[in-house]
Amino acid sequence: MRAVMIARQALERSVTSPETSIDRITIDPDVCNGRPVVRHMRITVESILDYLSAGETPEEIIRQHPMLEPEDISACLAFARS
Repeated sequence: MRAVMIARQALERSVTSPETSIDRITIDPDVCNGRPVVRHMRITVESILDYLSAGETPEEIIRQHPMLEPEDISACLAFARS
């Protein structure tokens, strides 16, 4: 239950706009064994969701992975909801 609350709070804090979509999430059998990843990078959606459920903020995740953008975090959450 706490993980769901944290993910919802992260979604509210992250950038959300009509341009934010799950199009940033890619699935390629040659990247991370076909698991969903962010923009063809080797950062899985599952990893981002795990970080959020552990209580990390989107800002902390982006600081640790500077190639990510706030829209990537939103896309991971949208992908999980879909």
